[in-house]
Amino acid sequence: MFSRQFIRIPRLTRGLATHTGPITSVPATLHLKTGQSFYGRSFGAHKSIYGETVFSTSITSYTESMTDPSYRGQILVFTTPLIGNYGVPQNKAPFDSQDVGVILESQNIQCSAVIVGDVAEKFSHYTAVESLASWCHRHGVPAITGVDTRAITRLLRDQGTTLGRVAVGDDASAPAPAAEEFWDPSKENLVDQVSTKTPYELNPSGSVKIAVLDFGAKANILRSLVRRDAAVTVLPWNYDFNAIRDQYDGLFLTNGPGDPAHCKEAALKLRRTLQEWNKPVFGICMGHQIIGMAAGLDAYRMTFGNRGHNQPVLALASSGSIKAGRVYVTSQNHQYALKLEDPFPQGWEPFFINCNDSSVEGIKSTEESGKKIWGVQFHPESAGGPLDTIEVRIPCVVNCNGSNALQMFTDFVLECKAHKLKSSGLASKKTVDSFVEPLATPQIAVQA
Repeated sequence: MFSRQFIRIPRLTRGLATHTGPITSVPATLHLKTGQSFYGRSFGAHKSIYGETVFSTSITSYTESMTDPSYRGQILVFTTPLIGNYGVPQNKAPFDSQDVGVILESQNIQCSAVIVGDVAEKFSHYTAVESLASWCHRHGVPAITGVDTRAITRLLRDQGTTLGRVAVGDDASAPAPAAEEFWDPSKENLVDQVSTKTPYELNPSGSVKIAVLDFGAKANILRSLVRRDAAVTVLPWNYDFNAIRDQYDGLFLTNGPGDPAHCKEAALKLRRTLQEWNKPVFGICMGHQIIGMAAGLDAYRMTFGNRGHNQPVLALASSGSIKAGRVYVTSQNHQYALKLEDPFPQGWEPFFINCNDSSVEGIKSTEESGKKIWGVQFHPESAGGPLDTIEVRIPCVVNCNGSNALQMFTDFVLECKAHKLKSSGLASKKTVDSFVEPLATPQIAVQA
């Protein structure tokens, strides 16, 4: 205490941050269809665009959010005041049993524009190779800083997702567009824009073959599968899986942007799959909605949508490691949801429900149906987001070593392996039963 009062210790300043360079003084404006305008400065591409204005409460992982195909056509407002402080990494990775070609969630920025309260003029991270401003410029994405994102968020929170226009340069001082000029991305089939056009394989030497219907897959979904020794075949969203289904041990349906009504073709094909095929099926986000539509549920457009890394979901039933009444904090990005109906379609039951708005967050086949089908609205693979569901176990799956610390992706892959083992006839019923028996008693997952 004495030394603190009489000895001045020099303040150590960190001088390793990289300066992004001066932010351009080009004016930029966000116009909302409801009549409000917000004026700031451009730090991205010098072009004007239309889109759907949404906000995300994510505190970190702005690079993952911006490269998430589910943000296609959207003007993304970050509620976190300072964005860009850790820069942008090199977005390249090998194609092997650990990686799928990219570090982030896709090769390009997927959102139409970015709105932040204050863009960082310095960035510092050991993987950073460029600034957020440079990245936006390089990908032709407009971005605005210096606006009151709190006011924008309050508006969107009160009136719901709103169409908008980002006007840059000379367009920034022009009058706001007329209501009929605003472009609504939900009218287009955004899934068709982001889905792969041709099938391709990842980790072909994997021990279990899983087909993936790509509605706009985040890279970490594919990464999570190949890192669990799955041989993955990625298919276009409307591919006729029924023609090749017997080649695979499981089917995965990914996330994706926009209105699921544009994907009725996929839902109808999946309905036949679910009726005639008895192998495991797992869907996330848009994939969850497609499974629900195939089961007979309706999807609807939410007023606000759920975007961020802090969405609480409540488990409605004890199953596997899921315990009824437990709340998990999840990562989400969606505007549409499945309707909660009573009664639920025969052979199906709700799995999770949102604690904030009571929307359906998960469905699954009932035990009586004999099927192994699950869908969740949230992203258990995070990237970014909380890890509450990283140890969640889908029912009737067990680690070969008896470990209880499993992830949903591990659960799905192991369920596919168990089904493959059973259908091969190489294992006795007793062997297969011992493979799944430890899950008879539900257990609460403990995060490592």
